[in-house]
Amino acid sequence: MATNRRVSRVAELIKREVSQMLLNGIKDDRVGTGMVSVTDVDVSGDLQHAKIYVSIYGTEEAKAETMAGLKSATGFVRSELGARVRLRRTPEVVFIEDRSIERGTKVLSLLNQLQYQRSQEITDEDDEQISE
Repeated sequence: MATNRRVSRVAELIKREVSQMLLNGIKDDRVGTGMVSVTDVDVSGDLQHAKIYVSIYGTEEAKAETMAGLKSATGFVRSELGARVRLRRTPEVVFIEDRSIERGTKVLSLLNQLQYQRSQEITDEDDEQISE
């Protein structure tokens, strides 16, 4: 069993290497349809499995296409990781779509909308008091 420090170092290394592969290495056209970035990597304690969280910018169709391309490229990604990262055994790789940025944007939009509505209510109340 690896230490927590080693697991986090391996996760960061995998994140960096997969990000480089997304820029230069993966030739699948489906991966290029949406803007893809690696947001996080979760490596199991025994370093046998790696969940790679990716954020994809684009339409729902582009996201689905990109995820399909990433799923088909898992073998290539794993073999490249084996060549680039010095580990006794290369972890199994799974790509997971990370929608946290979308959720954060939606929450910020709702908060801004609430703030705007409250400021309009305050302005309306001030106008009523002035007219009385």
